[in-house]
Amino acid sequence: MDLSPLIAALEASAVAAAIRNSLYLFPLIESVHVLGLTLVFGTILIVDLRLLGLASTRRPFSVVAADGLRWTWIAFAITVATGALMFITNASTYYHNFFFRTKMTLLALSGLNVLVFDVTARRSIITWDEETRAPRSGRIAATVSLVLWIGVIFLGRWVGFTTSSQPTTNEPGVNLEQLENLIPK
Repeated sequence: MDLSPLIAALEASAVAAAIRNSLYLFPLIESVHVLGLTLVFGTILIVDLRLLGLASTRRPFSVVAADGLRWTWIAFAITVATGALMFITNASTYYHNFFFRTKMTLLALSGLNVLVFDVTARRSIITWDEETRAPRSGRIAATVSLVLWIGVIFLGRWVGFTTSSQPTTNEPGVNLEQLENLIPK
């Protein structure tokens, strides 16, 4: 399946051009993306550390998960939206970037990990909810989750260092000369 026409259309969209041609939009979107990802990882970290028996051990897992995961989903939605906006600005470059593709693979594996947890340890939550740590399958899911999310974070940073921030179309964008004119001499 050739996605080239779709990728080209996303990159040529008015929204992508507006972000690409603005001095402030991309950095603002990226900042919100990083803040959202921080909240996603922070709340997942709390839940995973509870599963491992390393934090919040006086509270039942179900309470820790309910408190944290509602924020996880809100932050995840914000992170997906801002990530999509950043992606469309240079879709063809991001799509072919090894680090971007690997990051997306780890995100998919993180979702699969949640599903595995739900059909294993979470099904027996009534028997271990107030224990200091989850059963073995829950601890494995928590460890895998932490490894995957740390990988997502590192790969996300590498994407920024391995792609060109220059527009890939012939549309005018912010260039070095424009930026130099902003710096007082």
